Amino acid sequence: MSFRIGIGFDVHRFVEGRPLYLGGVEIPHERGLLGHSDADVLLHAVIDAALGAAGVGDIGELFPDSDPRYKGVRSTLLFDEAMRRLRDAGWRVVNCDAVIVCEEPKILPHRAAIRASLAGLLGVPEDAVMVKGKTSEKLGFTGRGEGVAAQAAVLLERR
Repeated sequence: MSFRIGIGFDVHRFVEGRPLYLGGVEIPHERGLLGHSDADVLLHAVIDAALGAAGVGDIGELFPDSDPRYKGVRSTLLFDEAMRRLRDAGWRVVNCDAVIVCEEPKILPHRAAIRASLAGLLGVPEDAVMVKGKTSEKLGFTGRGEGVAAQAAVLLERR
């Protein structure tokens, strides 16, 4: 058997007038994240982790913010394309572990929905996905409530 691990990281700042998506789930909040797509920081980190593990590129290479096709697109569509590339390269996801860093919104009330969404997108059981919410103890841009960061690790297995 062949295994590979990838890590991903992403960050987006808060803005008024946009919905907030985390892990493919719309989270009730007064601000959303700024980005060329829907700026789902968690999905972007997981996409980069998975693509990196498979050695088939990264999110900026495959879905550049200079391409108008991706303007405002849901990150779940980008995710589906990334998973297709993984499958075509002979890989399957074993598990995913992720951290969302923000002072607000609190992640725990939304964690079950985010885990279920990610598990469905990855094609794995829910117990193969973990999502943790962390604050940065009021330090840095996340601590000041200016945005959200996410980090993810994905384990792949050769099919």
